[in-house]
Amino acid sequence: MMAFTAAVDALVTANLVRTAPLFSVSSYGLNAATVTSDLGIDISTNGTLQQLQLDAVDAADILIVCGGFRCSLTEQPPLTAKLKIAARQQKTLGGLWNGVIPLAQAGLLDNQCCALHPDNHAYMREHYGKVSIAEQALVVDKQRVSSAGPSSTLEMMLMLIEQVQVQGKETVRAIREILSCDQVPASHQENLTQSNDDLSLPDSLRNSLQLMRANIEEPLSVEELASCVGISRRRLERLFQTHLEATPSRYYLELRITQARRLLLQTNNSVANIAVACGFLSSTHFSHCFKDYFGASPSQARQKHRT
Repeated sequence: MMAFTAAVDALVTANLVRTAPLFSVSSYGLNAATVTSDLGIDISTNGTLQQLQLDAVDAADILIVCGGFRCSLTEQPPLTAKLKIAARQQKTLGGLWNGVIPLAQAGLLDNQCCALHPDNHAYMREHYGKVSIAEQALVVDKQRVSSAGPSSTLEMMLMLIEQVQVQGKETVRAIREILSCDQVPASHQENLTQSNDDLSLPDSLRNSLQLMRANIEEPLSVEELASCVGISRRRLERLFQTHLEATPSRYYLELRITQARRLLLQTNNSVANIAVACGFLSSTHFSHCFKDYFGASPSQARQKHRT
């Protein structure tokens, strides 16, 4: 259940952070339109496996099988047949938890590596010797993706989103802002965390991120940021590129434009006031940046959100 919702939530949140929807999601049960999860909670799907059309004009590009701790490992011929058709059509195939086992049963993981829950490692080795089991919790390789559990499923989906979407890195950062806001640090203090709380980042980079967040309305220049944390501009740019794969200016803009979107959708403040509150020199400049990032003007985004 957690792996399934993690996968779906990543795609739904990707649509949320972009004004124009990026993905559509459909789910199908093996024999019924209602599937009982391993928690005993019924999930309503879009239909049965038989109703999944792979040759339609709007057919899915990615097909992922979700398994669970209690699901049967017996091969299901209709699922095997459907997966083979999808493979011939060069679709990306994947599995969550032990959802890769049907792919192995269909012969679609021969001489390839996959991730699956440790409880099923022995079964996979015994029955499908041509399949390599990864030591990692997730694998995103060629046209096959797999994950061992809920956390790795979310990471797997974020990697997929980054690969298939033009502004993938920016979209993934925005998704993390939403889905990882309650990440509990090692001290178990249940305070909300942000990127600058990541202890794996160098201190100077974390301090720079903290300064950015504290100065949304009156943004600091890159030179001012570097000076405040005691390093050169060149060094700061290298840190951002190495750890965040973005320039300081681009990352700062993303913070401000994301905050602006929150204010736009959650308050009644005018576009002009929001522009000022997020450090933009004019409403025109703000609207241009907003449309470039989200694909719609601020007024269009607000109108769509309220309809």
